[in-house]
Amino acid sequence: MTLPPWPAEPPACGQVLLRAVEARDAAMAQQLSTDPYVPQTGSLPGNATMQEASDWVERQQGRHAEGTGFSFTIARRTEEFAIGHCGLWLKDLDEGQASAGYAVAPSERGRGYAAEALAALTEFGWTVPGVQRIALFIQPWNIASIRTAERAGYVREELLVSHQLVGGECRDMILYSSVRRGHSRR
Repeated sequence: MTLPPWPAEPPACGQVLLRAVEARDAAMAQQLSTDPYVPQTGSLPGNATMQEASDWVERQQGRHAEGTGFSFTIARRTEEFAIGHCGLWLKDLDEGQASAGYAVAPSERGRGYAAEALAALTEFGWTVPGVQRIALFIQPWNIASIRTAERAGYVREELLVSHQLVGGECRDMILYSSVRRGHSRR
């Protein structure tokens, strides 16, 4: 799938901006890998070595070219220091659907960065031709992520039982969504 071009201006909201993933982000990726949950949801190994973190960075750098979506580093606006990662995934773009994900490094949590990053990612999502709806899939125990979704304006839709493979097990997910303004919810 050919995606629209990379944004000319980094999406931003509040204290954060979303920039291209760079080699210097490997240290942030290494910190993300210390969270027991993050490695279960993607390709970043748990307690990654610097080489494994660098390999993950390289994979993220290729996501746009391979047509998967937009992979961003969440950075503080002031110095563009990497504090997390987020992505807008477009495998169902032909159906008007996108999904999003986000993670903030453990040392940077509790400051509202995730909600601001999700708000910036969502506004960016509406600039992608064809995107009508952005979905989040959140495990019911993940209260911090639920709060993040709600702060960013996402609405809880339903509990999806045994919906997604996480850490080798089929897990329940709560579906949250945001719908492009001017379109009704399904």
